[in-house]
Amino acid sequence: MLPILWNGLLEILGFWMDHLLFINIVLSIMIVFFERREPKAVWTWLLLLYFIPVLGIFLYFMIGHDFHREHMFKTKEIEDAIHSAIRTQEETIRMDEFRPEDSRLKKFSDLVLFNLMASDAVYTADNQIGIFTDGKEKFQALYQEIMEAKEYIHIQYYIIRDDELWQHLERALIQKAEEGVEVRILYDSMGCRTMKRQAWKRLTQAGIQVGEFFPAVLRRLQLRINYRNHRKIVVIDGRTAFVGGFNVGREYLGMDKKFGYWRDTHLKIQGSSVLALHIRFILDWNYATKQNLFLQDRYFKDQKNKPAGKDPVQIISSGPDSKEQNIRNTYLKMVAKARKNIYIQTPYFIPDESVLDAIKIAAMSGVDVRLMIPCKPDHPFVYWATYSYVGDLLEAGAKCYTYDNGFLHAKGMTVDGIVSCYGTANMDIRSFKLNFEVNAVIYSVKTTEELDRRFLEDLKNCTQITPYLYGQRSYLVRVKEQFSRLFSPLL
Repeated sequence: MLPILWNGLLEILGFWMDHLLFINIVLSIMIVFFERREPKAVWTWLLLLYFIPVLGIFLYFMIGHDFHREHMFKTKEIEDAIHSAIRTQEETIRMDEFRPEDSRLKKFSDLVLFNLMASDAVYTADNQIGIFTDGKEKFQALYQEIMEAKEYIHIQYYIIRDDELWQHLERALIQKAEEGVEVRILYDSMGCRTMKRQAWKRLTQAGIQVGEFFPAVLRRLQLRINYRNHRKIVVIDGRTAFVGGFNVGREYLGMDKKFGYWRDTHLKIQGSSVLALHIRFILDWNYATKQNLFLQDRYFKDQKNKPAGKDPVQIISSGPDSKEQNIRNTYLKMVAKARKNIYIQTPYFIPDESVLDAIKIAAMSGVDVRLMIPCKPDHPFVYWATYSYVGDLLEAGAKCYTYDNGFLHAKGMTVDGIVSCYGTANMDIRSFKLNFEVNAVIYSVKTTEELDRRFLEDLKNCTQITPYLYGQRSYLVRVKEQFSRLFSPLL
């Protein structure tokens, strides 16, 4: 039996090698004439196909064209059209009747309108926001909210590891399910590839509903790296939501020696924007499980005794199902509005030309631009590509720092101490175009100033990358940077 299989594989390999040139030509025609790609990405794929042909073909089918993309997300795109309250708010802003409680927010009314138009992001002004930068504090708060749940707990994470952190949460979730609380867990197949089927079976046997986003082929075989659901959303009883950078695993508690302390940013939101995050979860759940939770009115009833918060928020999301790069475009708009300072934290900084140029223009216009990235890589190619873009910002007069107290995983930007945008999206092409992401745009001086304060506190644990220090890089580092930057459209 084995010799027959081996001979069959050799025949298939021989066919591919004999027709390599023809296959490359066909793929090249598809990339150039039939796919709407940026010229930079087109040339990158063509270089791969002709200079590293076998690897290039393999990568193309792994992370290149998705023959099912239009079919996959057609239903989600239709469901995303929720218009009633949005049109009313648009008219309010267009008629110059937008009157935020804090007059300093008035100059960002066009950003509010932009997110209404582009993302159908309802503006709500009654939110209370808590900020977590430490994993232990975040998961302790999450555990407490889970234990107080009365009706339902909806959880969505990109990564869940079957370690002591998850087992602690799992026991709480099973207990709540036994009490009659409805529990749903949605996970990404790629991010949770280390979880065994038995772990999910434990949950379903306890009455917990589990959904898998973009399942693997034959259980373990992941043929696609792109189009992953990178969102981290928890909604409890429609009164509290969590969103941000923390996944579920011991490393997020700072218990992994490879990374050390894990510095992230996660938000706890109470108020009307909880509904927007819940709708985002339900859209993803409906797509992954083929259910329709929109038929259940109890998920959308008005919450009584909501906390009296004063933080205005818009929830924006983007991904392969979005016509526009909503989060990336929001960053562009924020950068254009900046007059005093722009503070950016991101583990991966691989911007497209528009974002890079906008930040450089702001820096050259006298805006205090500061970028903070990790001092160590978790993905080497991505890290070296990130480091190459640091040089562009330094030339424009921006200040760049590496965070030395462990691993920096926070994802967001603040502008002028007035508006901030934090969530699950890294500042890279993958998050902007290829992954499903969700961010909160916060129009609050109090919250943004607190995020700024924590950013400035982080600087005490950073090394500034001065132009001189950057210029002292070894030739080996420079080669790594250029090689990685060449493939940045694919990272």
